[in-house]
Amino acid sequence: MRNWLGHLLSRLKIYLERSLGRILGLLLVLQSGLVLSGGAVRITGSGLGCPTWPKCTSGSFTPVPHQAQGQLHVWIEFGNRLITLGLLTVSIIALVGVVLAKRRDIRALAIGQLVGILMQIPLGGITVLTHLNPLAVASHFLLSIILIAAGTSLYERRSLTPRALPAVKPGVRIMSRAHLVLSAAVIAVGTVVTGSGPNAGDASAPRFHIHIQIIAWMHADMVIGLIALTALMFFLTSPYPLLRKRVAIFGLVALGQGAIGFLQYYQGLPELLVGAHLLGVTLIWISAWRIHLATK
Repeated sequence: MRNWLGHLLSRLKIYLERSLGRILGLLLVLQSGLVLSGGAVRITGSGLGCPTWPKCTSGSFTPVPHQAQGQLHVWIEFGNRLITLGLLTVSIIALVGVVLAKRRDIRALAIGQLVGILMQIPLGGITVLTHLNPLAVASHFLLSIILIAAGTSLYERRSLTPRALPAVKPGVRIMSRAHLVLSAAVIAVGTVVTGSGPNAGDASAPRFHIHIQIIAWMHADMVIGLIALTALMFFLTSPYPLLRKRVAIFGLVALGQGAIGFLQYYQGLPELLVGAHLLGVTLIWISAWRIHLATK
């Protein structure tokens, strides 16, 4: 029995070591998926589909027939909770894989993923129990943005033999950091736009008392500034092929995101465009973080 168990553990260790890159990739995909599922909750008005927490209803952890909220809203909200549980499972597997592979260089990042996801669970509960207070919703989203950045770093460093990169000049490095900070600021202001607009997750949810047109145009001006900075970086990074390629990718994603944002504003925030904009936010942030990593 002991020999059989030892053999099983040995095979599991080998499998986790060989599959570590795929596991870390799945972790990043699920982190991004949590943002998209949260967006689906918000734009379909399903934020209180499960009206309590940690249970879905006062008497059950899972949806029950004939809830007052409507089954579609219930299952959209409950699906978001299930993705969090899936993330928790994959983060534990990833941490075990990192430890078994003796990857001390990324152990702190793997621990951070698990801790961050554990923080998301009560934060999601606070969001529900405060009836979708926009500050709680924004905090829930911004924590996901932090975890996506860490997940991107984990995936980039999945190999034991990191790619050799030329040293980046201090001026380019400073510009890259400014680009990352401005990207983060654009996303943060975007949460205020969301918290001031009609897609609250529920008709009764409180909103920020900010005129939507004012904050939306402020957000748009910051996006224009970010695209201008990206264009400048593209011309100044010709000595660094990998960095320039990532800047070009960011620029294309940012232009597409800007076009979607423009359309959704003037079309009255249709659900499909809002969902596409959320996907764009995730891609924008991953692209910005990969630029940052290419300068280190």
